[in-house]
Amino acid sequence: MKKKILVIGANGQLGNCFRKLSGDFENRFEFNFTDSETLDITDANNVSEFFSDFKPDFCINASAYTAVDLAETEPEKAFAVNADGVANLAEACAENKTVLLHISTDYVFDGETNISYSEDNFTSPQGVYGASKLKGEELALDLNPNTIVLRTSWLYSEFNKNFVRTMLHLFSVKDELGIVTDQFGQPTNATDLAEAVMKIIETEPKTFGIFHFSNYPETTWFNFAQKIAEYSGSEIKLKPITTADFPTPAKRPARSTMSLNKIESVYGIEPKYWEHSLEECIEILQKQ
Repeated sequence: MKKKILVIGANGQLGNCFRKLSGDFENRFEFNFTDSETLDITDANNVSEFFSDFKPDFCINASAYTAVDLAETEPEKAFAVNADGVANLAEACAENKTVLLHISTDYVFDGETNISYSEDNFTSPQGVYGASKLKGEELALDLNPNTIVLRTSWLYSEFNKNFVRTMLHLFSVKDELGIVTDQFGQPTNATDLAEAVMKIIETEPKTFGIFHFSNYPETTWFNFAQKIAEYSGSEIKLKPITTADFPTPAKRPARSTMSLNKIESVYGIEPKYWEHSLEECIEILQKQ
């Protein structure tokens, strides 16, 4: 009998990557892709009934309130999805003995360090978005013992709105563009993240808890944009600017680089170089 996988947030960029990969696993797994209209995770009764009907073996929570700046003025909405909704999923998973794979973020850190964050480093989110995601992590781990939290960063793909797609659009309409050069992190191709999640699902026995996953090594938004221009053949003029030159309602981590040692040693997942994954994504986008 096929194991069942429930994918929450199937219309987001990560959810769409799971849709793309699902055909490779159709002989082993039965997928159920849901969005906010078919499953409202903020409604505990809706979640409980859905789980009772489908009885998933695995639940991938790829849904989130991700409007980082807007969250500063509507914290209730951010916490409703990123914390309360996660609690509803975790409780339903515990009741049905479902493994929960919950996607989180580097924004749980303040970015005020010069070393790469490990999974057990002190968390100190600087904004509402990060705080709501951290609360979701805590609730997921507290309410369901069979939970794996995957923190990721700078997520992009050929789907939906993200930094890569935004840059490609701006390159086509502008002659010059200022990009922040004093924020450091690790870009992550959402397809690589989806593949990592599927490897974890296929691995037995499971090790639960918090793991970090991204591509590597670290870079800046400016260097990231330079590579997007190079791989897309754009002649855009990029100008380095500082965070102070481009103020936003929510403060971003200055350096949120995460250590990837744990996921490599526990699950044998070796992240790819971000430049290689970026080039593959741009090749896909240019064929669309």
